[in-house]
Amino acid sequence: MKILIKIVVVAAALWAATQLVDGITVSARTPVREIGTLVAVALVFGIVNAVLKPIISTLGCAFYILTLGLFALVVNAGLLLLTSWIARQLSLPFHVDGFWAAFWGAIVIGIVSWLLDLILDKIVGD
Repeated sequence: MKILIKIVVVAAALWAATQLVDGITVSARTPVREIGTLVAVALVFGIVNAVLKPIISTLGCAFYILTLGLFALVVNAGLLLLTSWIARQLSLPFHVDGFWAAFWGAIVIGIVSWLLDLILDKIVGD
């Protein structure tokens, strides 16, 4: 159940990024397809993060320390760009147009996910 809630939270955060960041788009024709696309991309984004982020964090540990953690923003932007590429390979109408869109989108996704997690923890509990 927690995994499904997390996917919905990330899908909502992706939707917020499409609304707030120029260069992140979902070009689905209907609201139902847009929701389906966002859920599918949230699943892809979750898998990409689960597989690659620990490896990148381990290998880039020195960069995290040297930049006081700011390197994480670059890593998150790269993972969002990779997610966009995978979505295109899967014929999902989701696109991130360049590094800066991914950078700001990763920040929006991180903040919105964090806020929704806080709210849902209060409502649903552990």
